[in-house]
Amino acid sequence: MIVKIAIIGAGLGGLTLARVLRLHNIDATVYESEVSPAERTQGGQLDIHELDGQVALAAAGLTAEFQAIIHHGAEATRVLDSAGVVLFDEPDDGTGGRPEVLRGDLRRILIDSLPTGMIRWGKKLIGVEPLGDGRHGLRFADGSASISDLVVGADGAWSKIRPLVSSATPEYVGTTFVETYSYDADERHPAASAAVGRGAMFAMSPGKGIAAHREAGGILHTYVEVNRPAEWVDGVDFTDAAAAKAYVSAEFEGWATELTSLIVDADSAPVARMIHALPNDHHWDRVPGVTLVGDAAHLMPPSGDGANLAMFDGAELGREIAEYPGDIETALAAYEAALFPRSAAAAVEAHETLDRCLGDRAPYGLIELISGAAVMGLS
Repeated sequence: MIVKIAIIGAGLGGLTLARVLRLHNIDATVYESEVSPAERTQGGQLDIHELDGQVALAAAGLTAEFQAIIHHGAEATRVLDSAGVVLFDEPDDGTGGRPEVLRGDLRRILIDSLPTGMIRWGKKLIGVEPLGDGRHGLRFADGSASISDLVVGADGAWSKIRPLVSSATPEYVGTTFVETYSYDADERHPAASAAVGRGAMFAMSPGKGIAAHREAGGILHTYVEVNRPAEWVDGVDFTDAAAAKAYVSAEFEGWATELTSLIVDADSAPVARMIHALPNDHHWDRVPGVTLVGDAAHLMPPSGDGANLAMFDGAELGREIAEYPGDIETALAAYEAALFPRSAAAAVEAHETLDRCLGDRAPYGLIELISGAAVMGLS
C-alpha cells in the first residue's frame, strides 16, 4: 500500500525523518515555508550528543558527513564571575563526546542527502483539514493543496499541526535571551575574545548572565540571558540597535568590560528571543494520521538538547514507519509511546539547567553541572 507522507517543516527533525524514510525506500514530501535553504541564517553551534543526535545521524547514514563539519576545539568550556575571574576552565582534549557543528552546516548535509524535489520550498501551510480515515487536506499560501495519509508536524514552536492533536500552547518561562554577534574577534574584539576562550564561556549570576561561544571564522556568538517579565522586552525598540544595546547593557552595570563589550561593541543588532515552553509532560491521545517531532512536540528551554532530540525523534519515527510499512497507526503508537516519557524527562532537565544558570546558586550550580556531567552547549 502506497502511503502519502507529508512532513511540515525542513528543520533538523523533519529532514532527519525524510532521510531515514528515504533510506528505507519510503517516499515522503517535505513542505517548507522558506523559499530556499539560504533564505535565513540557521543559528549558531550545536553540540551533538552521543546518545541521541549522533545516533540519529548514524541512522541517516551521515556519520562521515557529520564528522567532516565538526569544529574541533569548540568543546572547551569556562565559567566566569561578573568581574571576569575564571572560576572553571575545561579545555577540549578531544574526548568530550559532544562535538560542535554549525546548525547551518548540519542542515546542509541533511538537505544534500535528499533527492531533488523531495523538499518543496516556498510552501507556507495556511490550513489543514481532517478528511477521515487519518487523511488530511493541506492548503498552502501559494494556492496549492495536497492530501496526505500521514502528516508530521516538524514545524517548530508555533506548529500549525499541533492543534490537530493537542490544545497546549507554548508559554513564556520568564527568561529572555538577547542574541548578538561579534566578528573578527581576535583582531577587533581582543578582550572579549580572550574572555570567551576557545569554546563556550558562561558568566552567570542569579537572574542574569552572559553566555558566548566561539564559532569558526573568528565569530563570537553571544546570548545575554535575563530573568525578566515579558514587559521588559517591550521596554525598548529592538530595531534601534544603539538603544537596545544601552538598554540591555544597563542590566550589567559594574560587570567586567570584556564581558559587557559582547553587548555594547557587538557587530550585529541585538535580537530578543523570549523563551517559551510547552508543559513538561506534554502528550496527546492517538489521532489517526498525524504526529509531531521536535519543538512541535516538546518545546523546552535551551539546554543543548533541542536539536538532538528533534533529530532523534525524526530517526525513531522513520524507523517505526519502516518497521510497520503497512500499518501507520501501529508505527505512530509505538513512536509516541517512547516519545512521551523521553521528552518529559528531557524537559525537566532543561528547566533544571536553566535554573542552574540563572537561579539562586548561579554560577556554582552550573559549574557542578558541567564538572559532573558532559559539557552543555548553546543550542
